[in-house]
Amino acid sequence: MDISQKYFPGLTQEQIDRFARLGPLYEEWNQRINLISRKDIDSLYEKHILHSMAIGKFIRFTAGSSILDVGTGGGFPGIPLAILFPEARFHLVDSIGKKIRVVQAIKEALELSNVRTEQIRAELLKEKYDFVISRAVTGLPEFMKWVTKNVSPVQKNAIPNGILYLKGGDLGDEIRPFKNRTSVFHLSDYFTEPFFETKKLLFIAV
Repeated sequence: MDISQKYFPGLTQEQIDRFARLGPLYEEWNQRINLISRKDIDSLYEKHILHSMAIGKFIRFTAGSSILDVGTGGGFPGIPLAILFPEARFHLVDSIGKKIRVVQAIKEALELSNVRTEQIRAELLKEKYDFVISRAVTGLPEFMKWVTKNVSPVQKNAIPNGILYLKGGDLGDEIRPFKNRTSVFHLSDYFTEPFFETKKLLFIAV
């Protein structure tokens, strides 16, 4: 648990308590529905929670910002970011119903009033958001086809509205079509754990 406080020392007691409860909640749900691999559940805070929070190193969402988490799976990156930014609004979507049911249960257990969940394919969403976030759901060109329509033209934050995409490895081919509007940030600049050596955050302005 200390790993999130290590990199985000300004957390309130309520945030600390909510992050502390995430581990037991995911362990309990993972025994019923295999959301996270057995080997990863032991490093949940590093590989899932802190990885999700990396977006909070790049941007602090202003109050009232709206964020869409596409392919949220077990609630990543949306749930940790919703704890980190209680004044922002998060819409977590996934096409798989059992995953959304778990995310809804975790949201209710933590009393996260700034989160709503929905079982829906991203292509069918018509709402507009300040940012779309995700963790390596698919190749970037395909992802952009799904969600570019959902980015609002109205600016509220210090950076332009757009896509915040967490992914690892060599991304040269994926970002080539969007190279002029893509910024790549290495998570090893934020976190010292070896897991983050190949992990990146992409910001694509829309």
